[in-house]
Amino acid sequence: MTTMVLPLDGHSRELAGTRGLLRLALRRDRMMIPVWAVALGGLVASGASTLEKVYTTAAQRADIARSMSDNGSLRALYGPVFGDSPGALTAWRFDGFGYVLAAVMSLLIVVRHTREEEETGRQELLSSAMVGRRAPLTSALLAALVANTAVAAIITAGLGKSTGNTASSAALGLTTGAVGMLFAAMAAIMAQVTESARLAKGLTGAVLGAAFLLRAAGDTATRDASSVLDRLSPLGWAENVRPYAGERWWVLLIIVAAALAQGAAAYVLAGRRDLGMSFVPPRPGPAEGRIATAFGLAWRLQRGGVLGWAIGFALAGLLFGGMADGAAALVGDNARTREIVQRMGGQTGLTDAFLATMSGLLGMVAALYATSSVLRLHGEETGGRAEPVLAASVGRVRWAAGHLVIAFGGAALIMVTGGLGLAAGHGGDTGPLLGAALVQLPAIWTLAGLAVLLFGAFPRLAPGALGVVALCLALGWIGPALNLPTAVLDVSPFGHLPKLPGVEMAWTPVLLLTSLAAVLVGAGLEALRRRDVVG
Repeated sequence: MTTMVLPLDGHSRELAGTRGLLRLALRRDRMMIPVWAVALGGLVASGASTLEKVYTTAAQRADIARSMSDNGSLRALYGPVFGDSPGALTAWRFDGFGYVLAAVMSLLIVVRHTREEEETGRQELLSSAMVGRRAPLTSALLAALVANTAVAAIITAGLGKSTGNTASSAALGLTTGAVGMLFAAMAAIMAQVTESARLAKGLTGAVLGAAFLLRAAGDTATRDASSVLDRLSPLGWAENVRPYAGERWWVLLIIVAAALAQGAAAYVLAGRRDLGMSFVPPRPGPAEGRIATAFGLAWRLQRGGVLGWAIGFALAGLLFGGMADGAAALVGDNARTREIVQRMGGQTGLTDAFLATMSGLLGMVAALYATSSVLRLHGEETGGRAEPVLAASVGRVRWAAGHLVIAFGGAALIMVTGGLGLAAGHGGDTGPLLGAALVQLPAIWTLAGLAVLLFGAFPRLAPGALGVVALCLALGWIGPALNLPTAVLDVSPFGHLPKLPGVEMAWTPVLLLTSLAAVLVGAGLEALRRRDVVG
């Protein structure tokens, strides 16, 4: 009996193997996607009931909405308020945070299953079977779609139940998912353009940062997100959907159309390059080697990231410093809002509390830098680039120490630039605000030390260090507004730091956290010295 094999057409050949790659991607992300979806979706979905407990009457909600709308500084940070219902206040308080986290989740998923697979050589092995040219990109985008659909569904179901408004809840959930897919498509483009997974993530993150700054500047200028700058930012588009305030569904269609257009561009680029190649290849090195030490190699690999983070922190410091003087005018006579601001920034004057809050926010974001810089060791090992280095006279501890100097020292550098930016934006004394920035370092180093321990002792769990940092960021930024118990907030090392400026310096927690960071680093390096290195 003869079996006839029908030839595949062009489109089928290019997408061959997509189903298998998608199953593989979802299996690899079987922990990552559910954790992101439940954490992000659950945080937003629980917002309405929490805010109803904080602002118990319609008059209180109207007062806080009016106060927020009248203050340009807080509009820059959170966006404008379009209504005073529990749902509208939830959208105002959590949507900006949710959009950014959905974008980060999506870019990590797409880059992981495209450029990172090519960089490590795994994609070449998979492509030796019957895998089409565009199958990896398709499976990566579908994996991101699964994650964003889960986030949208949790937000829609949770808010719909607590507010009784399913349509508006769906608007917020779908907008969050659409923003995630927009940046998933952006990451797909960057994965075709660059030859490095780290650079693809960095460039997509830079676009996200620029979108946030444009949105913040636009919301400072207008009370209804109608500024030209808002129209230039995808995050500005998202807030103009206006869930619970007369939804503008056509704006959501613009976001979807932009995501589709970027996805189409990524497909065109994917079809015009060879596997492992890029449209912007790295510059060739000098004819003779100039890197003589492990630190020199680490600096060569990470110097671009350090510079980019330092510039970003300087700009963020300028923005937040300029917003500080409006904090007292925002709060007015609202005791609950005053309590939230002071809980986040310490029991001092509102201006100092706001500056302390912004310093803490910079510290928590800097922990993302420090942890990802430590995890560069994990990428070098799994990518097969560490083994040739270690085959020479470079020991494991010396190799790792080169990257750790960049991670820990780079964190100090970007916090210095952030503190100087705060001082310049606020126009006050440099010393107190620089101290407020530097006092965050023990907590940053503790989280980075945890990443070192995981990499040294449990390398498969090392990427989970970023999840711990994200949890600390959520606790520090959202926890006070949700009136979480102090014991829960203290899970984060940032919860133990003195709230500078405006309070006396407390050296005990600073020294304890610094010591803990040293212990974690030492234990991680000792574990690395004893375990096998992935070849």
